[in-house]
Amino acid sequence: MASSARAPHIVGVGQSAYTRWGGIQDRSQFRITAEAIVAAARDAGLPVSAIDGLTSFSNDSNEGPVMQAALGIPDLRWSAMVWGGGGGGSCGAVSLACAAIESGQAEVVVAYRGLCQGQGRRYGRAAPTRTHGSFIAPFGLFAPPQMLAMMVQRFMHLYPITQDHLAEVALSFRANANRNPLAVMGDRTLTKEQYLASRWIAEPLRLYDCCLETDGAAAVIITTAERARDLAQQRVEVLASAHGSGAGWSTGPLGSQNMPDDTYASTNNRRLAKELFASAGLTPADIDVAQIYDHFSGMVLMALEDFGFCGPGESGDFVAEGNIRHDGGKLPLNTSGGQLSEAYVHGVNLIIEGVRQMRDTSTAQVADASTCLVTGGLGVAPTSAILLGRN
Repeated sequence: MASSARAPHIVGVGQSAYTRWGGIQDRSQFRITAEAIVAAARDAGLPVSAIDGLTSFSNDSNEGPVMQAALGIPDLRWSAMVWGGGGGGSCGAVSLACAAIESGQAEVVVAYRGLCQGQGRRYGRAAPTRTHGSFIAPFGLFAPPQMLAMMVQRFMHLYPITQDHLAEVALSFRANANRNPLAVMGDRTLTKEQYLASRWIAEPLRLYDCCLETDGAAAVIITTAERARDLAQQRVEVLASAHGSGAGWSTGPLGSQNMPDDTYASTNNRRLAKELFASAGLTPADIDVAQIYDHFSGMVLMALEDFGFCGPGESGDFVAEGNIRHDGGKLPLNTSGGQLSEAYVHGVNLIIEGVRQMRDTSTAQVADASTCLVTGGLGVAPTSAILLGRN
């Protein structure tokens, strides 16, 4: 166990502008990712040369050794990536950074992500893929909405979950985005009527149940408690972090759809959630605000159950009672607008919003919030989550 002096803290956050898909054309994806890292170092009050570790996830094309050279980092002591799983590894990248910090193998580690899909192959378009994709592509499962809609459909078959409950997720997150000037959908309201009139993408997922497609980059800097005390920003402790997968998931819905029947309609987080809370000495009742990976609204409902905020089949009633809303909710969710309405940066923007909540700088600040859960991508393998605490 790491000493208290080496306890990991997030001390800097940085991001590019977020735009609609294809909106960034004047700079490369690699460049805006580097700029987000520089912005995070500036936020922390650290020189970029102090960075000695880089982490990312899911086959990030912004390669660490190239990033080291581009940023002029003298020595790279830690370079690591979470395999596969799309955004499932977002919090896992922070977990890898924490492992380096706690073990003394690095002192200042950046977890980052940059996406400019308009500059390359659009994610979800049919294309040659790894061998395991042969188990889904012949059946028309070319894009994540199709792949995960099957899980949401099973979830809604097993439990009293309705389209109105999915709508509550989308509408709540859009209302939060309308408070956020950096959100892609910040100036666009959404009504229940608009939601219900929107087209099906893959039943039961409508247009507004699916995350945005955006260009942008985001980064967070993690260092030791000892070093964090002398830096510019209020430090945010990583109380616990975890990443991994449940039994039998392999590559999950992105590769085979052959998950065990008893966990098929789940986020693949049930074991991870128990271990995460136990590691921090907390329970779901201790969490003041959460940023839950919202690639699809139905997966957010599953996460509420898998992380223990309500019982199996109770997430519909939980959201219907207003519990996830910023105004008066027991557990306000995705206070920047999330990936449904702020931006889709594979979840690193959710980590940044968690930090802002702990710093009292969110545009939808939860009063007196001292703990925040952030999850990585849901219903994929591997997946991940972190618990943040105010310091």
